[in-house]
Amino acid sequence: MQRSAGSRRRRRHTSRPFLGGAMAVIAAGALTVTGLVSTAQAADVNNAKNAGFESGLANWSCSAGSGATVTTPVRSGTSALKATPAGQDHAKCTQTVAVKPNSTYALSSWVQGGYAYLGVTGSGTTDVSTWTPGSSTWTKLSTSFRTGANTTSVTVYTHGWYGQSAYFADDVEVTGPDGGGGGEQPPVLPGTPAGLAAGATTTSSVALSWNAVSGATGYKVYRNGTQATTATGTSATVTGLTADTAYQFSVSATNAAGESAKSAAITARTAKPGTGPGPGPAVPKHAVTGYWQNFNNGAAVQKLTDVPADYDIIAVSFADATPTPGAVTFKLDTAGLNGYTDAQFRADIKTKQAQGKNVIISIGGELGTVRVDNDASATAFANSVYALMQDYGFNGVDIDLENGLNATYMTKALRQLSAKAGSGLVLTMAPQTIDMQSTSGEYFKTALNVKDILTVVNMQYYNSGSMLGCDGKVYSQGSVDFLTALACIQLEGGLDPSQVGIGVPASTRGAGSGYVSPSIVNAALDCLTKGTNCGSFKPSKTYPSLRGAMTWSTNWDATAGFAWSKAVGPHVRSLP
Repeated sequence: MQRSAGSRRRRRHTSRPFLGGAMAVIAAGALTVTGLVSTAQAADVNNAKNAGFESGLANWSCSAGSGATVTTPVRSGTSALKATPAGQDHAKCTQTVAVKPNSTYALSSWVQGGYAYLGVTGSGTTDVSTWTPGSSTWTKLSTSFRTGANTTSVTVYTHGWYGQSAYFADDVEVTGPDGGGGGEQPPVLPGTPAGLAAGATTTSSVALSWNAVSGATGYKVYRNGTQATTATGTSATVTGLTADTAYQFSVSATNAAGESAKSAAITARTAKPGTGPGPGPAVPKHAVTGYWQNFNNGAAVQKLTDVPADYDIIAVSFADATPTPGAVTFKLDTAGLNGYTDAQFRADIKTKQAQGKNVIISIGGELGTVRVDNDASATAFANSVYALMQDYGFNGVDIDLENGLNATYMTKALRQLSAKAGSGLVLTMAPQTIDMQSTSGEYFKTALNVKDILTVVNMQYYNSGSMLGCDGKVYSQGSVDFLTALACIQLEGGLDPSQVGIGVPASTRGAGSGYVSPSIVNAALDCLTKGTNCGSFKPSKTYPSLRGAMTWSTNWDATAGFAWSKAVGPHVRSLP
């Protein structure tokens, strides 16, 4: 710290010659400056490594495989942490950080999503933490701690909370004296990508690939000079294009330092009309639906061909929103799925279809926000979903929007999609219990609006607490009465029994609450279709054509030894 002039020691006046006095003053000044330099403190640094998760989960460790890096939302750079609590695991991610003894450090991180905690252990003094109950925007958590006399490292952590939604974290800082690592070096701007080439095309999409760029954490893909999509790997599919039309494409590399120059442009033409996939296998009278996870959250990682034959409809989870309102895209999480390639995935879709199964793309999920609230976004939704159906061969779409739905425009979107896809479209929905309590709700209205093209509504009978049944009584989740009395609302509210399914978690770790054993699911199916094995609630009539059951997820089912599908699958097939 630099001293002020007023802090200098005063000198007594003497009768020495003027020149000697001047030299004395100069000498005193030189001593003062020398003293300042020798006592100056080194600047504080951020001692956390990979603080912005630009290098994936390097330097970080997350409990039960709960952590992953995502490209949206991010606060800065191109990546952020997403950690998802499941069952009794609260998604704790930690890093060991080198520090100096007897020093004070500022600890902070930006968070978003569900409950998020930030703290430190092993400080040698008083460990500290701070938290927020959740936010839809980036919120900064801040605290500070002091190290003990012998402390050379601490453990910094983030975590969520049991039964709550995933949280996001970015830009972690442990700011104070350099603990020995010297702080992180700023990233260098990546080079320009080379080797851009066009692959498979459909009437509305073009697949692209390029060479990897050292130091890049992401890529931006441009169509006719305008950004069309982003990618974390070296391939992407641009959708929403016009049939039999030539487009120019280029790609740039990105990291926390910024964006490279664009690659040399190439030209590719979309396919002519009439080349899309034909109708898929017929959905059985009684069917089992399972959600397949395109991410690793601690459940067993699967290829599509690992999904048992007990599942008739496999909903690939999830498509992602794009910058265009209403539009969606999909990219296989090859890294999270242990190297499962896009080519293998596409081949496995065909294999499942050859076995009589339908593979569909699911839109939304707990954190997926796709807004369809005007005519333009409805058209963008229909066009982009149909493009994915053409590109990957999906047989249809699942609507799992848990952050709001506009019945007017979602109906328009699904009508447009149906007109494109034809009568073979498989259309499923997975509303929350609250969404189907009344026919005046937006989700229920949407289901009724598209009843003529709707395959099944697999309501989520979990993560909801107690709810009203069709008899006006309150029922607690986790019971046969909860399943039957709430299904009755849909059955008596206008849906055909063949359009009603029971959605439950495959294991205790599959949801925060509401798990029921497979025997309870089978009892509810019997009660609704045959009037047997009911609890205290017994419907006034039976519904023999009830479609069946759904579970989240095939991965959690695999984690539990496929206990759910082995019990429920054969039972569904034995229904009247």
